[in-house]
Amino acid sequence: MDTIAPNIGAAFKAARLGHFRDAAAFHGYRQVYDRAMADLPAPSATLDVPTDFGTVRAYRFGPADGVPLLLLPGRTAAAPMWEANLAGLARSRPVYAIDLIGEPGLSVQTRPLTSGEDQAAWLASLIDGLPEPELHVLGLSIGGWSAVNLAVRRPAGVRSLVLLEPAATFGGITWKVVIVSLGSVLPMPRAVRRRLLSWISGGADASEDDPVAALIAAGMRDFTASLPRPVYPTDEQLAGIELPTLVIIGGRSIIHAPAKAAERARRLLRHGTVELWPEASHAVNGEFPERVDTTVNAFLAKAEATPA
Repeated sequence: MDTIAPNIGAAFKAARLGHFRDAAAFHGYRQVYDRAMADLPAPSATLDVPTDFGTVRAYRFGPADGVPLLLLPGRTAAAPMWEANLAGLARSRPVYAIDLIGEPGLSVQTRPLTSGEDQAAWLASLIDGLPEPELHVLGLSIGGWSAVNLAVRRPAGVRSLVLLEPAATFGGITWKVVIVSLGSVLPMPRAVRRRLLSWISGGADASEDDPVAALIAAGMRDFTASLPRPVYPTDEQLAGIELPTLVIIGGRSIIHAPAKAAERARRLLRHGTVELWPEASHAVNGEFPERVDTTVNAFLAKAEATPA
């Protein structure tokens, strides 16, 4: 049973904290969350890690030894979204999957997030609260932005970065993403929300019969976030990243101009490996799970073989 009470109700809106609309919304979301979690491998540990901005729900998978990999999900998603990747990524190393503070999930925000520095601070505090001295960080979409923001502001304890379709990082957000984002702030019919999710996922079936699609849709419907707009990293900030960095960009992505984003990443990342996958959309982790797992595992092994 959870020991941390969720944020529920309008009082948290006034406090600028992420929250569920009401008790019924939370219980409905929790049912969908638990259904999606049931498709994951059994975690070896479930942790609630305190930070200055709230408590982070983290799940540990995989073997006991090795440099762990920390997974940061996309917007309105949570730890269960990694169902397609966990078995492959946790085969040879520990993996932590978390719910982001301020987003739908079982992490509980207690202090407003007002800047990129705040976003980096809670993530750095989480890393400090985990038992291992260092780890790799992999982020998808806004999780990719979070990983870069961390590397720019609080890189201690981070061994390498893996960025899958990072949003607001190497290319400007497109008008298409603005339309999709309205699904998380405006009431709209379920069918419309499903079409928006399918659009950003390259035409994939976004039926709520799929547990992960249902989880994202429930987060959009039942949770209200109060987060600062992501600030694009400058050329100088990206060029200053000293960590080995793998970037995978989908050629069919609608969140940025893929070729331009890949070019900027190649030009600025001094220790970067940048791959543009022409057939992939923004949902690259679910479209090509085996290829993602193989590519990421090879990159991590190489990063660990290279002296820090």
